[in-house]
Amino acid sequence: MKYLLIIGDGMADNPVPSLGDKTPLEYAAKPFIDSLASRGEVGSVLTVPEGLPAGSDTAILSIFGNDPTVCFTGRSPLEAAGAGVQLKAGDISYRLNMVSLDLADRYEDSIILSHNAGSIDGETSMALIRWLCEQEEFANCLAKLEIVIHPTPSFRHIAVQGKGGIDGLVATPPHDILKSAIGPYLLKGCQEAEILNEAQEIASRLLPSHPLNRARIEAGKLPANGIWFWAEGSAVLLDDFTEKYGVSGAVISAVPLVFGIAALGKLDTIEVEGATGELDTNYEGKVEAAIRAFDRYDFVGVHIEAPDECTHNGDLEGKVKAIEYLDSRVTKPIVEALERRGEPFRLLMLSDHKTLTSTRTHDGDPVPYLIYDSRSAGGCGRDYTEKSGESGAFVKPGYGLISKLFEK
Repeated sequence: MKYLLIIGDGMADNPVPSLGDKTPLEYAAKPFIDSLASRGEVGSVLTVPEGLPAGSDTAILSIFGNDPTVCFTGRSPLEAAGAGVQLKAGDISYRLNMVSLDLADRYEDSIILSHNAGSIDGETSMALIRWLCEQEEFANCLAKLEIVIHPTPSFRHIAVQGKGGIDGLVATPPHDILKSAIGPYLLKGCQEAEILNEAQEIASRLLPSHPLNRARIEAGKLPANGIWFWAEGSAVLLDDFTEKYGVSGAVISAVPLVFGIAALGKLDTIEVEGATGELDTNYEGKVEAAIRAFDRYDFVGVHIEAPDECTHNGDLEGKVKAIEYLDSRVTKPIVEALERRGEPFRLLMLSDHKTLTSTRTHDGDPVPYLIYDSRSAGGCGRDYTEKSGESGAFVKPGYGLISKLFEK
């Protein structure tokens, strides 16, 4: 028996007026997924426990069978694990985004234009953060908290703090405050916040003059002229996935958070060249990697980030296209390859959380899930949408859903 998990990050949504009051899942052409749904089980699941922030961190912890109310200490420790950054006892980590700012005379009046610096490529992002860390004023500021920045090949970097604490700290995700002045959302709540804000302000003075940013502006792109600390947390331990569910497994993604949750659960991780986490990601490379992985593993997880990123970027057309790509370029070729193998398999597909077109932010409402068993002759007869999920079983808490995948 083989087991396939497909996560379409943020593809669930609420009705969108410009789509005729349909959700993107209802509007998108996804005939293969809907065919699987009609022959399988469609329900809804609460992946984000009440009282916890709605995000991929809490939701994907649930999807992999972990109780976020017990194990969630913050997003960045999970991403650190995915980036190969080992935290020592007492260390604090942050996600450090490269962002695009509409800079004002006063830093606090600046506006966040893009949470990912205009979808900056990894090579440019790493070059800029490494250069910034070499600048004396910025380095001296980081030294006050013994902060070391670990570059990763995307707009996401990891900052590890060896001194001080985060008790009372309030840090806001940058994708939640797009087009907003940053003043009310600067870090606050403890003394360390002042130093982190100082580092952000210094970066906003130094980065605009870098030749790479000048070149981006000349090319019509947004500059990476700012940084943003958020997603603070401390080291975390997760259950061994293989021991818990009795299967060997691997996970394919372009996102450090997903790799981190997998690695902490003792699952192998598979990187794919050209996997960007954006609409232009290497879908075919991910599919090929997944098909090959089934020669070695019982369980393979495939994570597609594009629907979420498109929604944060205000790209509704891109979100619909990302869902359609998930159907035609991901799910269909993997399932057809499994069918050719002749071995029975079970599939679980879901959105980790809703990402709302109306606000461009995450939402913690239940999301639809689909379970398909190649041995089953019947099914629910419905398609895969939010409304269809509401007509089926409701799984709460969400960390219990993965057990349904492994039912015999």
